[in-house]
Amino acid sequence: MYNPEGILYGRIPGYHLSELGRSMAVAAATSLDRHPITALYASPLQRAQESAQPWAERFRLPITTDDRLIEPFNKFEGKRFEFGAAVLLHPRSWPWVLNPLKPSWGEAYDSIAGRMLAAIDDAHAAANGGEVVMVSHQLPIVMVQRSVSGKKLYHDPRKRRCRLSSITTLEKRDGRFVEVGYQDPAAELLARSIDLGAV
Repeated sequence: MYNPEGILYGRIPGYHLSELGRSMAVAAATSLDRHPITALYASPLQRAQESAQPWAERFRLPITTDDRLIEPFNKFEGKRFEFGAAVLLHPRSWPWVLNPLKPSWGEAYDSIAGRMLAAIDDAHAAANGGEVVMVSHQLPIVMVQRSVSGKKLYHDPRKRRCRLSSITTLEKRDGRFVEVGYQDPAAELLARSIDLGAV
């Protein structure tokens, strides 16, 4: 994603992938060439739709837009903002960051995890034994990772394991989803990017 100003895009429409971002999306799609991908879902945001395009072309699949895969709403979108000690320099933001466990600046973590897991469950039920690709954003993906691992949903955003064009793989076992893999197929390209969020 092209983000030279380092702002939080959130749900603001119109932001698209850079040329490097498109190359990273191609690397992700290419990494699963030998898998029987039978369905493709993506967040409605433009950058996610563009990230899904190489998958659509490689596997000859339509992109099904699922609003539940969208980035959470965030009161800081459109602004440059980093959590940590720098918050003290922005008194107008203090009421928004009163409860980092919730979080108080945007959609609740349990809401994000709930809608994502519902979308994953629906896609799994419709897959008929094939594999499904779902293109979302960093925080929703991290909420799924933490939820299926039984971890608390609140966390330090600086320690998320979800890089640009990374792939988190789930399987359903004994009625629940478990994480069975994590890949970083665009790692070499990532060194040339500004990583402020992953799809």
